[in-house]
Amino acid sequence: MAKMEVLTMEDVLENARQYLSEKDIDFLRHAYEFAENAHRDQYRKSGEPYILHPVQVAGILVELEMDPETIAGGFLHDVVEDTEVTIKDLEREFNHEVAMLVDGVTKLGKIKYKSKEAIQAENHRKMFVAMAKDIRVILIKLADRLHNMRTLKHLPPDKQRRISNETLEIFAPLAHRLGISTIKWELEDTALRYLNPQQYYRIVQLMKQKREERESYVEEVMEEVNQQLKDVNIHADISGRPKHLYSIYSKMVKQSKQFSEIYDLLAVRIIVNSIKDCYAVLGIIHTCWKPMPGRFKDYIAMPKPNLYQSLHTTVIGPKGDPLEVQIRTKEMHEIAEYGIAAHWAYKEGRQLGKEKKSFEEKLTWFREILEWQNETHDAEEFMESLKMDLFSDMVYVFTPKGDVIELPSGSVPLDFAYRIHTEIGNKTIGAKVNGKMEPLDYELKNGDIIEVMTSKHSYGPSQDWLKITQTSQAKNKIKQFFKKQRREENIQKGKEAVEREIRALGIEPKKVLTSDNLGRVYERFNFTNEDDMYAAVGYQGITAALIATRLTEKVRRSQQKEQDLQDTIEEVNNDVKQYRAQKRDSGVKVEGIDNVLIRLSKCCNPVPGDKIIGYITKGRGVSVHRADCPNVQTEEAKQRQLDVRWENTQTTKKQYHVDLEISGYDRRGLLNEVLQVVNEMKTNITKVNGKSDRNKMAVINITILIHNTSHLRKIVERIKQIQDVYAVTRTIQ
Repeated sequence: MAKMEVLTMEDVLENARQYLSEKDIDFLRHAYEFAENAHRDQYRKSGEPYILHPVQVAGILVELEMDPETIAGGFLHDVVEDTEVTIKDLEREFNHEVAMLVDGVTKLGKIKYKSKEAIQAENHRKMFVAMAKDIRVILIKLADRLHNMRTLKHLPPDKQRRISNETLEIFAPLAHRLGISTIKWELEDTALRYLNPQQYYRIVQLMKQKREERESYVEEVMEEVNQQLKDVNIHADISGRPKHLYSIYSKMVKQSKQFSEIYDLLAVRIIVNSIKDCYAVLGIIHTCWKPMPGRFKDYIAMPKPNLYQSLHTTVIGPKGDPLEVQIRTKEMHEIAEYGIAAHWAYKEGRQLGKEKKSFEEKLTWFREILEWQNETHDAEEFMESLKMDLFSDMVYVFTPKGDVIELPSGSVPLDFAYRIHTEIGNKTIGAKVNGKMEPLDYELKNGDIIEVMTSKHSYGPSQDWLKITQTSQAKNKIKQFFKKQRREENIQKGKEAVEREIRALGIEPKKVLTSDNLGRVYERFNFTNEDDMYAAVGYQGITAALIATRLTEKVRRSQQKEQDLQDTIEEVNNDVKQYRAQKRDSGVKVEGIDNVLIRLSKCCNPVPGDKIIGYITKGRGVSVHRADCPNVQTEEAKQRQLDVRWENTQTTKKQYHVDLEISGYDRRGLLNEVLQVVNEMKTNITKVNGKSDRNKMAVINITILIHNTSHLRKIVERIKQIQDVYAVTRTIQ
């Protein structure tokens, strides 16, 4: 992928001419002109015309050699979401296929009273269901996400982190499942740059330091391999393959290793003409250098579910360092780089029909998405199921006949049974693993041979199976069984569970179980009536807590307003009681005014030495803010500002609250060292909390008591000296 080159519309069409007809090019030009007109007068955060983004997305799809409808979808993917154009307009102007692809990547309209997380989950669900019907939807979405990641620098830091997290959680794993490694690696490396910039640039720097040494070593290996292959008349393209930054970072985190301990930074890729040559080259490599035990993988005989094929081996190279070697044919290499997209284009006149169907059949997990959609009534639950099954590490096991079955790591024989067939799962009474009886909660391992024992006289699944099984497919099949078998019992059980949850929220059930309220909620979760909703709760198709939360949201909002009003009254009363003390004790004087209530704002916690401004509040005196506090920067706020100043700041012994955010590399003992340093500075701590994310980035929030900015600077400088602390910033609420 050409990462930073900005393509023009003519560049995209010229690249498309390499494999499409002039009729197709005219179709694409029309799509571009339609999109350009729709996005007229729209600009991106970078200040560039908006149409630049769809052009780059279409360019990425051309690089994947996609069909004309998909590329047109790339040009048009934002017109419905961001302009007045409708799906019907696209169907009328182009065709049903283009309209369907654009609809698949278009976000839902804003849904009232929903959290950002819930709205995002709904959008993802819509996209995945569209993807299950036509895989090209996700190829457009991946191209869209790739260009957005390339231009992420124009967004604020919090959005950069949110989008990067979403990319690592959803889009990079999807690219992996589709086998499109060229997109997967770039998404992961770019996301790492924004989520953990310190580690990202550290690895970049460390790789640069020994680049020449590594390159000369790989050259030496390539010359040796070339000579050996010439002797046996095998033609091959040999190249060094640089390790991607995210894969190095992941290995450092998962294996708790330093960069210097990562040895397999070197890799050589050998591309030959035939499968026979692949195995011949493998023999030559193993003759030249000693293979490392347990590091040989034959993905040609047993391809990955994403269609990837290659031979992998690791040998002890000429200088005694581990050297990874990949051997594959040219066609295998194309699939490894572009995955399912490698089979989609009109290459050499091929049509989409049968070929498209055969490759979709190989990716059977798409079909499961539609099943989950029908069974899961909550979008956030649907997304959790999807992440668990599709994006977790996988385990590969065998049927007694030798067929390979792929399951998420942690799966048990019951998951295997339901993957084979629903009835086999329902009638399971035991399982043999490698010829030996094992319990149904036995954790499957790579290479296990599973034989499921069934009985016609089985009573069916047990409720305990829902806790034992790991895959969403198995859980949904078990829930379906209970749904059919025990409807009346489930309705009663579900109703009791919902009422119990409502009472736990401190609300009387009859207050919220009105027909209007029940109708609103069961329609929200796609049930036809309240009995269906209660039955779903009974067989654990949806949680009672979720239904209770939706039923009580209006009452809880009303109660919250009353509580907020009461809190405000109490706060005003407290302010009046503390009036004299605060007036004398704040350390701030209002120019030209005496006898006024002065409060130090809690949003920015000003301290002596800070530049400050006063803000006239309604009925609560003067609130003092730091001059750079964003809460008083609006035009309306500026009209209510007045001059204030600190007094007696050098002699006062008063202490002031300051909130600090400390970010760094998450390691054992980091928090203790921070607390110890603050303690050594004889500074009181009033609040502390910390968290770390999956990228080993630690954030510690701490509130301390200080006298003035000079005192604060000394503490900050001392904290910055702690190893693995990247930044110390003063926060504003």
